[in-house]
Amino acid sequence: MSDERRDLQPTSEKSTTPTPRLSSPAPIRTHGLDAERAAKIVSQSGSSRAAALLGVAIVTLFVIVYAFYDQGIPGATGSSRMEAAKHEQYLETVKRGYNLFEANCARCHGAQGQGGIGPVLNDQGKLLSHLTPAYLKNVLTVGGRYVCGDANSLMGVWSEANGGPLNYREIEELIAWIRATKDDTVTVRDPATGEMVEVSGWRDANYAPAPDATPVPACWKDAFGPQPSMSPAPSGSGGATPTPAPSDSGSATGSSLKIVAMGVKFGAASLQIAAGKPFEIVFENQDAGIPHNVAIHEGTTATVGKELFRGAIFPGVATQTYKVPAIGAGSYVFVCTVHPNMVGTLVVK
Repeated sequence: MSDERRDLQPTSEKSTTPTPRLSSPAPIRTHGLDAERAAKIVSQSGSSRAAALLGVAIVTLFVIVYAFYDQGIPGATGSSRMEAAKHEQYLETVKRGYNLFEANCARCHGAQGQGGIGPVLNDQGKLLSHLTPAYLKNVLTVGGRYVCGDANSLMGVWSEANGGPLNYREIEELIAWIRATKDDTVTVRDPATGEMVEVSGWRDANYAPAPDATPVPACWKDAFGPQPSMSPAPSGSGGATPTPAPSDSGSATGSSLKIVAMGVKFGAASLQIAAGKPFEIVFENQDAGIPHNVAIHEGTTATVGKELFRGAIFPGVATQTYKVPAIGAGSYVFVCTVHPNMVGTLVVK
């Protein structure tokens, strides 16, 4: 029994043969890895690093160039793509504002803002300190009577927020045209000829009043131009041949028309009257505080022509009766002088 125990005890003699650990035969470890192949591997590794560095350099250069292209060169005005796009968008706004002005404002203020029924707009002193964007927005939104407290102001409400025909974007475009500088040039269609022409703004960005100049008042009032008188149409024109209007004390003979204005539009789109006889227009302005009138023109609702008769402009709510001289048979258009978007057809036969 004791002999068996002695046989089970480990011997103290150490083995001199090393135990292989994850090793491979020598032929496998050294297969093909000679000096030439090692040099080639090192060369390929260097080429890969060079290609990677070149790629990083190209990307970095592209980012820098694009940043200058997009944001512009520091100190170089107009070199930014964003600035160019912003200016192009601004000119498009000015262009739309010009079209709105010609369609709605030019009849009162003149095609070049020189004034007429309405006050002058292209005066440099007014553009500098009076016709500011805030003032223009205010007067277009609430009307001239409420901005300056002038009960006789003919400037109506144009913002749809208060019953006018223009939305907020169109108000901004209209202001952009009125405030455009002489350097702001846009290509538009001339409403008179139908041809494409270039127009520039009125404002001189470098204008400065003389040191002793009289300051522009907060509320500027201009004299209104005279209303056109009734005059016979040229012979052979095919239009009406009106005669002088009877005095206010007389009574018109013939028929009578009633026209109602409400919500900055006429209640009737088409009316009819007998030819060759004077007639009356009973005009009822139901727009409180907004000036309207009725004028008769040659042409159509799309293309308003020569004015033949103009009734007095007055604010609502009120009613006036116009005495209109006889006009020849034909189709005419009746329009509000203050709000040219208010139109209707008058058939005379």
